[in-house]
Amino acid sequence: MDVQQKDLSYFRLRLQELLNSSFPEKVHDQKFIDQRSSWAANAYEGAFRSGNALEQCNEIANYILFEGLHFSKFDTVFKVVCNEFDTIMADEELRPFALKMFPVCEPVFAGYELTDDFIHGFEFDLLYTELTGTIAIWIEENGLQ
Repeated sequence: MDVQQKDLSYFRLRLQELLNSSFPEKVHDQKFIDQRSSWAANAYEGAFRSGNALEQCNEIANYILFEGLHFSKFDTVFKVVCNEFDTIMADEELRPFALKMFPVCEPVFAGYELTDDFIHGFEFDLLYTELTGTIAIWIEENGLQ
């Protein structure tokens, strides 16, 4: 039981770290965090008991832990803010401003089918441009506040 609890804590911490940095909309979803952490820990343990190498056990657990979390809407908004608006604010204001813009930009994402490899497709450029415009309009109407 102690080993299982340690594994669960490890996976929970790894998932929480990713959510804190790239998925602020999921940071407080305890059901999601509990479920994914538990599934990953169980998968790791099952793979290990089946005789898989540690590297393979980690790959299996990571696949489950991070499934559907490879494309981040927040990271995309943050990238737009850093690349397009970094000259009008200090570096330490970029992330807080991106967090403020995230809900403003949320409706833009609805027009796209977001998959884990979306960033590599043609539509990503369209999304990037649309996000840039949305943020520029918001700044024009509201200022940087």
